[in-house]
Amino acid sequence: MLDGHPSTSERAVELGRGEGGDQTVMIDAAAEELIFAELAALHAAGHSFVAISEERGTVRFDGPQLAGAGAAGGLRVVVDPIDGSLNAKRRLSPYTVSIAVADGPTMADVSFGFVYDFGSAEEWTAERGRGALLNDVALSVDGSERRNASGLLELVAIEMAWPRALAASTPALAGAAHRLRTFGSIAFSLCQLAGGRLDGVATLSRARSVDTAAAQLIVRESGGHVAFIACEDPLGASLEMTDRSPVIAAQTQAALAQLRGVPSSQA
Repeated sequence: MLDGHPSTSERAVELGRGEGGDQTVMIDAAAEELIFAELAALHAAGHSFVAISEERGTVRFDGPQLAGAGAAGGLRVVVDPIDGSLNAKRRLSPYTVSIAVADGPTMADVSFGFVYDFGSAEEWTAERGRGALLNDVALSVDGSERRNASGLLELVAIEMAWPRALAASTPALAGAAHRLRTFGSIAFSLCQLAGGRLDGVATLSRARSVDTAAAQLIVRESGGHVAFIACEDPLGASLEMTDRSPVIAAQTQAALAQLRGVPSSQA
């Protein structure tokens, strides 16, 4: 689909706002259509589940579309057809597809995560309790954290960096990070942490479940740590898009504590 729409003008055609609140562009809708065709085939084969997707919202695959979350139990498939749509429509990297499967309503209930980076052709996966993989090679962040001589984390990715959120978060960032990177895809950034390429990740405002569900499991199964700081339980964030939380992630609990004050309280 992406190869068939190579130009920025083709990719950036706006189709209105999706259920996640962002402007839907042509490639968002086309990617979601491809994924939902696969979900429909699974349903036709006898499987029942609820899909939660950035553009369509919550869709029950055993009956009509729902306005709400559905029952507390049951299987959920959380989909971001293109995480990093702004990059994708402008032919910048990175951008990813992110798919998570959960057997309950929160981040702690995610049992499978899949993120594919279109720029590098890297495939990141995780199964709860069975570890994380990058292109079928096991991941571990043990011992890969780096700090400068002052104890600051050497390289931290920030996401959702609207100018007002960045300005409000700058003092806390200066106390936690030596260098920053902004990639434009939360799923991508979290996977880089799982691969030992970053020392921390912080969103500067509230993130949606579709952006984080798959990659947060990949981080945790690589040995890293994740906290959704708007929730009392660090992994208690809902998979529904109506609930959002800033997200921080790091390779160690000490680094996670350093990042806790970074997301802007004003965002």
